[in-house]
Amino acid sequence: MATRDLIQKFGNVSVILGGQWGDEGKGKLIDIMAEQYDIVARATGGANAGHTVYVPDPVNENGKKKFIFHLMPSGVLYPNVIGVIGNGVVLHIPTLFEEIEFLKTSGVDISGRLFISDRAHLLFEYHKIVDGIQEERKGKNMVGTTRRGIGPAYAEKIGRTGIRVHELLDFERFENKLRQNVANLAKAYDFEFDAQQEIDYYRKMLPEIKPLITDTSYYLNKAIKDGKKVLIEGANGTLLDVDHGTFPFVTSSNASIGGAIAGSGVAPNKITAIIGIMKAYCTRVGAGPFPTEQDNEIGEKIRQTGGEFGSTTGRPRRCGWFDAVASKYSAQLNGMTSINLTKLDILDNLDVIKIGVAYEYNGKTLQSFPADAEVLENLEVKYIEMPGWKQDISGARKIADLPENARKYVQKIEELLECPVDFVGVGVSRDQMAEK
Repeated sequence: MATRDLIQKFGNVSVILGGQWGDEGKGKLIDIMAEQYDIVARATGGANAGHTVYVPDPVNENGKKKFIFHLMPSGVLYPNVIGVIGNGVVLHIPTLFEEIEFLKTSGVDISGRLFISDRAHLLFEYHKIVDGIQEERKGKNMVGTTRRGIGPAYAEKIGRTGIRVHELLDFERFENKLRQNVANLAKAYDFEFDAQQEIDYYRKMLPEIKPLITDTSYYLNKAIKDGKKVLIEGANGTLLDVDHGTFPFVTSSNASIGGAIAGSGVAPNKITAIIGIMKAYCTRVGAGPFPTEQDNEIGEKIRQTGGEFGSTTGRPRRCGWFDAVASKYSAQLNGMTSINLTKLDILDNLDVIKIGVAYEYNGKTLQSFPADAEVLENLEVKYIEMPGWKQDISGARKIADLPENARKYVQKIEELLECPVDFVGVGVSRDQMAEK
């Protein structure tokens, strides 16, 4: 749990973003910080996100209860926190209500504490079918999507044929538009889909959905004006951003600060802090360039020790050393004011730890993070080596309490990224966070 006044440190409107290829551990810091905020707003992505939070289990004194949030804002475990799903999210209603039901059975009542944007786009079952067909058609050029329908839903949004949440309020128009979209995609991708089943589901669920529908941009801006404290939650990671990531091996939305602004409807001049979440090493799920990947014994050791398997897909994550070049690019792009370095404890038993500090391509040192995925696949990474600390750090609650070599590792990352590290994760529970 946070032991200091986070509002005094970060201000009333903080954004938490992934600084690598996703899976950095955003859910944990959001959960910690949410205790001191009034509203947690999810801004981008869809059910391809998997934000994991561990909290003490009241049934088992020494146990931990695990929550995985795909759409629900991660801060709703606190009874006074209001959750907002912003306009930048592609919303799969069945997944959302599955999460609501799981929370209810776990003793978490969110009645009156959740709002969804009237401008958010709806994601349907046929989007998942199209996602799978598109991946198969790419053959060896597969991107490695979660097949949750995210790309096709955003494609409809950009193509101006998508269906937004507010259209449920005129159900006849909703039904006609859904049938038309299904017909168009079924013809283009040669599949069969029962649109009536989808329509019947939404007609049945409408009484439960309707009270949640809100102009969330207005709601958030009024809350900020009234002095409420707002935490904006990003999804995925900056290096998966559709504009700034390792294209085409990216997600279909802006996972950087631009997406947080556009997807929440909160203007940039209202934001008081931008906190980047980065693992103390790097991971990636699916295809795409990964310069510091260790497809060897070290990579496997990190995977097993860190439990590096996707919370959404269960797929094993590719693992490698911390990439300071990519991470500095992310820090600068987002204007990060602070960093949370997660899972430092996973490196406890390593004798030597490496950090990628420069890229060389065709004999030349690159001055910036390259746009071309083929360049990223074929460049050479220059490393520095640092000695490990070879001891358990899970009990540290202050960065100053870490072993000397662990502190030096954190300080080196601060120096390379030119951004302060204010939090260091030393275990899975919400109380296992070392603060500056």
